[in-house]
Amino acid sequence: MKKMKILFAALTVTGFAFAANHGDHTHEKKADIVDTAVAAGSFETLVAAVQAADLVEALKGEGPFTVFAPTDEAFAALPEGTVETLLKPENKDQLVAILTYHVVAGKVTAADVVELDSAETLQGSEIKISVEDGSVKINDATVVKADIMTSNGVIHVIDTVIMPPSE
Repeated sequence: MKKMKILFAALTVTGFAFAANHGDHTHEKKADIVDTAVAAGSFETLVAAVQAADLVEALKGEGPFTVFAPTDEAFAALPEGTVETLLKPENKDQLVAILTYHVVAGKVTAADVVELDSAETLQGSEIKISVEDGSVKINDATVVKADIMTSNGVIHVIDTVIMPPSE
């Protein structure tokens, strides 16, 4: 729990620092989902996976998209070798399925999320949405930071990589 609080604090500070450094130019365009994730610094594995899956241009597209973004710590918690295996070219289809399972079409803010009990992902399967002990859960993942606004959608930071149902 203490680790999660530290992570939340770090993400909050990163988010505020990013907003402070980039938000005071009235003519500056807000960063898209990919650029925001890169700038945050805590999504290196997610960004590498998005690149390996050839999804960068899609997530830089018009959108809007809602991304439930696992942190580097969330990827590190997967069984040893999982990330390396998924990043191999021969596993691209599986990687695309996992990544698109973290994305919902449209801009779904925290206020919207708490009114839902599920949402269809770009992968095609539904994610379960619930509120437990005051925290929003996406399947088994907890949202640790919500409503990071981008030019083409919104990012909600989650503490666990969620996996689509097996076919």
